[in-house]
Amino acid sequence: MYHIDIMTLFPDTVGDVLSESILGRAQERDYLRINTHQIRDYTLNKQKQVDDYPYGGGRGAVMQADPLYQCWQHICSQYPGVRPHTIYLSPCGKTFTQADARRLAAEYDHLILVCGHYEGIDQRFIDAYVDEEISLGDFVLTGGEIAAMAVADAVSRLVPGVLPDPECFENESHWDGTLEHPQYSRPAVWHDMAVPEILTSGNHAKIAQWRRKQSLIRTRDRRPDLYAKLDLSSKADQKLLQEIAAEEGRA
Repeated sequence: MYHIDIMTLFPDTVGDVLSESILGRAQERDYLRINTHQIRDYTLNKQKQVDDYPYGGGRGAVMQADPLYQCWQHICSQYPGVRPHTIYLSPCGKTFTQADARRLAAEYDHLILVCGHYEGIDQRFIDAYVDEEISLGDFVLTGGEIAAMAVADAVSRLVPGVLPDPECFENESHWDGTLEHPQYSRPAVWHDMAVPEILTSGNHAKIAQWRRKQSLIRTRDRRPDLYAKLDLSSKADQKLLQEIAAEEGRA
């Protein structure tokens, strides 16, 4: 079973979101276990204080190291002999990608996700107990909960058994460096817009070629940075590139 423990000031909100739908069913079937922990419960003062003014001055407050440590230590004590891989969700961290989700799902079976608030958390806790810092992108949130839920969701769906078949995620955006092709469902005509004929042909080989071609076009147009990294040297891809060029008048 894959374990994810989330340290947060808002455990009910985080826990409710991650206990619904696919992840909820995965937990019921014991493929996955996501637990949330209220950091305030691990303070050693009557006021349940978890933050204080920053040394050196400045606005806001900083989450103190000891409540974080006490919470982290409690989680670790439940898994003797194993130190869970600890991640701090921070705008200073490495930008999270699908490759990171695959790595975390494959290399670890227990994650601790630490949600910061205010102006951040005491650096000493990071230095001593955090294994890596992860960011969702070049922007700042009011807390780490949304980022933690995103990471937990992205990793959890790759855990064997959570989704019914690896094909459920292997054909999606970013799995192989491309964006996913357009998707269509019934009815065949909606608001005078028809589904591409190839998708109703029943020719699975031709459908696969069409999907690959659309994936390449979408990646090229929307994410040229990803497109530049693709290996398109295969005969199949070279043929598709020629078709694309011809269709766009560049033959």
